[in-house]
Formats: sequence, C-alpha cells, structure tokens
Amino acid sequence: MNGLQAYQRVNAQTSITDADPHRLIHLLYSGALERINMAKARMQSKDFEGKGKLINKAIEIIGGLRGFLDFEKGGDLAVRLEALYDYMEHALFEANLNNNPKKLDEVADLLRSIKDGWDGIREEVISQQQAV
Repeated sequence: MNGLQAYQRVNAQTSITDADPHRLIHLLYSGALERINMAKARMQSKDFEGKGKLINKAIEIIGGLRGFLDFEKGGDLAVRLEALYDYMEHALFEANLNNNPKKLDEVADLLRSIKDGWDGIREEVISQQQAV
C-alpha cells in the first residue's frame, strides 16, 4: 500500500509541475471534490479524525482557489466566486462540526458546477494562449 501511495504522490506532483494555469485550477477543483467524497466516507464509518483532516484539506484547497481570483480582470464574477468560496468554506466547517453529510453533498454539487464551467472553457483558454 505504501508503494501505491508513493506512486500516486509522484504522479500528482508531476501533474502539478507540468500543468498550465488552467489545468492547475482544474486539479484544485478535482482535489477538493476528492477530499469531500473521502470525508463523507470517513464520516459514515465514524472515523471522525480522518473526516476532520479531509474536510480541513478541502477548506485549504478552496482557500487556494480564492487566492487565484483576479478581481481586476474578473470583475463581478470574481467577487461572486469569492462569496461562493466563502460560503463553501463555512458550509464545510459546519459539516465537520455537526457531522452533516448533506452539507458535504451541497458543497460538492457547487464545486462540480463551477468545475464543469471551468472545464468547458479549456479549449478557448488554450486557443488564447497559443495566439499570444
């Protein structure tokens, strides 16, 4: 099992190192969703310590996403995303505090919606980068 985990870590690090900025945001969304899903499983199996660590990691990732917001270029969209990220962080904290899987599902649904939109503009972003 340790060998598999080491391989996964190296694979993840390679993906991050080779990622363009758009892909990096995609990886952050995916990572947050993965942590939330794992936290839900830990919550259901009554592994509250593991659940707490995973939820805290998801909160950190969402904080990282917030750090990528460009308010100058993003305008109102960036402001609305910041408010949504803030809501998600609070909802995850509440889910952790109250062992509430519905809150985890709510945040995962919100993240999936944003991620789907982000993934949908990938080709446009690549075209713009190649044109520069």
